[in-house]
Amino acid sequence: MPFLIGPSPIRRTWKYLKAGNLILKDRVKIFSINYNSRGEQHDGARDFVFWNLPQMQYKNPNVQFVFLRNMTPSPFIRCFLDNDEEVLIDIDGKNRFQIEDHLRMILGKTGKALAAETVAKEQVKNPANFGAEYDRHCICEVLEIGRAHV
Repeated sequence: MPFLIGPSPIRRTWKYLKAGNLILKDRVKIFSINYNSRGEQHDGARDFVFWNLPQMQYKNPNVQFVFLRNMTPSPFIRCFLDNDEEVLIDIDGKNRFQIEDHLRMILGKTGKALAAETVAKEQVKNPANFGAEYDRHCICEVLEIGRAHV
């Protein structure tokens, strides 16, 4: 398969992308990360961009991700929120796991919010559903409608 060529092709598989568990809050609109391609204090930021950012991009399709390389002496993350606020996070000397945990604590959705969103997605109105909480209580209502048009 041609897409499995290059450095760490596992990053381009659906299974890997779906395994990401850092989902940003809805108010985050732009996620910017600044780091250098060389330097020991930038190792964690480089690893985070290499391993975790593809998963974040997949899980957060409504967030714009910006990568600024070789423009700053120390690595940092800047997030722009929908109410014109900025969140500045220093990631100097942190490894990729520490960066991910810190982002999850500050900008990530909580487990309760994720569970509520999952329940809301499951309860989407589907015309094929029957029951007291849906538009049709019984399949006989569909059959009666079909006979009326015949």
